[in-house]
Amino acid sequence: MEYRRLGTTDLSVSALCLGTMTWGEQNSEADAHAQLDMAVAAGINFIDAAEMYPVPPRAETFGRTEAYLGTWLAKNKSLRGKLVVATKVTGRGNSLPHVRGGGGLDRANILLAVDASLKRLQTDYIDLYQTHTPDRPANRFGQLDYVHAPESPDGAPFEETLATMAELVKAGKIRHFGVSNETPWGLMRQLGLAAKDAGPRPQAIQNPYNLLNRSFDVGLAEVALRERVGLLAYSPLAMGVLAGKYLGGARPAGARLSLYERFKRYSTPRAEPAAAAYVRIARDAGLDPAHMALAFVTGRPFVTSNIFGATTLEQLAHNLASAEVRLSADLLAALDRVHAENPNPCP
Repeated sequence: MEYRRLGTTDLSVSALCLGTMTWGEQNSEADAHAQLDMAVAAGINFIDAAEMYPVPPRAETFGRTEAYLGTWLAKNKSLRGKLVVATKVTGRGNSLPHVRGGGGLDRANILLAVDASLKRLQTDYIDLYQTHTPDRPANRFGQLDYVHAPESPDGAPFEETLATMAELVKAGKIRHFGVSNETPWGLMRQLGLAAKDAGPRPQAIQNPYNLLNRSFDVGLAEVALRERVGLLAYSPLAMGVLAGKYLGGARPAGARLSLYERFKRYSTPRAEPAAAAYVRIARDAGLDPAHMALAFVTGRPFVTSNIFGATTLEQLAHNLASAEVRLSADLLAALDRVHAENPNPCP
């Protein structure tokens, strides 16, 4: 397993990160623990969660993912110092009324959220504490174009969020701060405030990135590299679409897109031909499509860690094997040609 520096910190994280958002919905506590055992044995030291998980988010399951991770950490106390545990506080952009009336990145919401997460995780500190979504209206979750809405309130100012994160660092509750589903303007604004000692600098940005959604390349990739705020890429398989299992309208039993109607982000009219082209490239090269898609993300120069999840141990073992895959220059050029013909069909 390859390890990479997390931002400007002294932490090194595995190039593959275990995602957890199915735990408590598609996966039981026993499943979660078995996944953790396998991932850690394979060299993964980076685990990403969120207070609002599992997904789809429901009041009945809120916090369950962190709780499953917490019971495993309690059983494996000797491993805690070797792991980098990340979780997230729900911003207003998630629009979840069951999370403190909709959540928010103001001081009161963050203080309530972090204490609850620490309790569920059964740990004294969180290595990377991330804002899950901006509090302001912004383009995210399938919206590529920014639409300015001055009549809509922005929520908590960055200054308040950063000052609260500084308070948590000083208290020893978190080690580092990161952002998620953020824009170039939002990331640069927070970096600028941190440079003026308004609070800790963002050490990572967790945004979607895959062969069907390379929108990060346009503005954020340069920021990530120049400012040393690496991408924690989520949805590297586009919810399984890039594995090829949904081609031709297939809906395998138990698969996420078969179970949940709400997941339409990677089912756009342009997604099917693009996904088919990528799968064909992989198979012509003698590669598993999932391995190729994962290796593409892991190999991007601005990526710190590639976050993937699994619902079975077989899937987990299969995805872990992508760590050994390296894509040739010719194959990367072929992927770029498909991207040029059908750019970002699923932003």
